[in-house]
Amino acid sequence: MTQINLKTAPGHQVLAAAGKQALRPGGYKATEQLFTWANFKPDETVLELAASFGHSAIALAQRYGVRVVGIEKDPDSVTRARENVAAAGLSDRIEIIEGDIFHLERITEQFDYVLAEAILTMQSAAGKAKVLAGIRDRLKPNGHFLSQELRVSGSDIDSIHRDLSATIRVNSQPLSAEDWIAACQAAGLNIEHHAVGPMTLLNPRQIAQEEGVPTLLTIGWNMLTRPVLRQRILAMRDTFRRHSSDLGYIVLCLKKEN
Repeated sequence: MTQINLKTAPGHQVLAAAGKQALRPGGYKATEQLFTWANFKPDETVLELAASFGHSAIALAQRYGVRVVGIEKDPDSVTRARENVAAAGLSDRIEIIEGDIFHLERITEQFDYVLAEAILTMQSAAGKAKVLAGIRDRLKPNGHFLSQELRVSGSDIDSIHRDLSATIRVNSQPLSAEDWIAACQAAGLNIEHHAVGPMTLLNPRQIAQEEGVPTLLTIGWNMLTRPVLRQRILAMRDTFRRHSSDLGYIVLCLKKEN
């Protein structure tokens, strides 16, 4: 596997290197809300964007009996995801393909669901619109888009965007709840359910509850023994704390217009 430069790597890669498993602003709790709304049926189809190491795809196939196609841009992650899928004995239900979320037209199949978590936040307004249009086109009639994203509020959103981008090292542009809904509706996706909550990404208690005490201890040990990793994570934590009243998550269940 390619070694990342911890000084310059995007925040989610730094957290993964530390041992963090849930890399979404609302954690597993928010994802579970999406799955409850979806009410998956066996043999339905799911397209997962940015499938990473395949953990979400494996969980979906195991729990609900759905068939999953995961798209992932990073070749190393694709290799690892395919290995994980094979080890789980799910190669007949999960396909991991190397591809770009900006070119979803290269996937000819349409799906009952598209799942994307913490993907759109990192795109510009034009990028969000392009990806959402691709998602709409990959959905069957009456198909559903399931999304978890970073939510922002307050009077100085531009300043928060700058702080996040400087700390996370990606072009982070979260929207307000109202603007997330409006962006999805502009792409032809109608809101069925949505909910909001606080940012829990680096909350130690939440990590212990959702990912387990061993994971929390692993993260702590890696921070203690790897100074650059510690510096990056503490900087992210400080930014999240500084804007804690204006940062949170939003989960959305949207239906494709016919």
